[in-house]
Amino acid sequence: MVGEAYTLRYIPAREDIDQLGAFEGRGHPQREAIEACPPGQVLVMDARRDASAATGGDILMTRLMVRGVAGVVTDGGLRDVEATVPLGLPIFAAGPAAPASISGLSGAGMQGPIGCGGVAVIPGDIIVGDQDGVVVLPKALAAEVARDGAEQERLERFIQIKIQGGAATPGVYPANDLTKSEYKEWLAAGEPKEWRR
Repeated sequence: MVGEAYTLRYIPAREDIDQLGAFEGRGHPQREAIEACPPGQVLVMDARRDASAATGGDILMTRLMVRGVAGVVTDGGLRDVEATVPLGLPIFAAGPAAPASISGLSGAGMQGPIGCGGVAVIPGDIIVGDQDGVVVLPKALAAEVARDGAEQERLERFIQIKIQGGAATPGVYPANDLTKSEYKEWLAAGEPKEWRR
């Protein structure tokens, strides 16, 4: 999952505001965010690290998927996990939660700075997620991080080839000067799938 952050912030629920009728019509920040998050962006929700109430479920996640949103990140809970996971929409949540958001959370605002999982997120930051987790890249640094990250991945691919070929880890991982020299030769040779030296 890769995309710019579109943010939604929750505050603690209040009984006079957070009733089922709050979702009717327009104006509820959660429902507005579901409809406003642009295709290709990632909806990032600050649920105050409260996983006891869901920040969405299968219907809202389906709507985001149909709209072309790149993914969802929340430090709150998620409903309907059994139906939501098969959608294929990348979703990173604190865990399953049966109660609806209004049982503990109140949508309070969109497209402002938030904290999600203890990390500051500014609208437009680049959000990257995979099986290992999620990272937030400030937009101004994203190109530099992507370049350096791609180079690191290439180096680690070479190291993996050496280890699979029988090399011991000392001097290879992390790479010493000899391994770095071999890496340059490997690059010049077109990054072959096997390498022995």
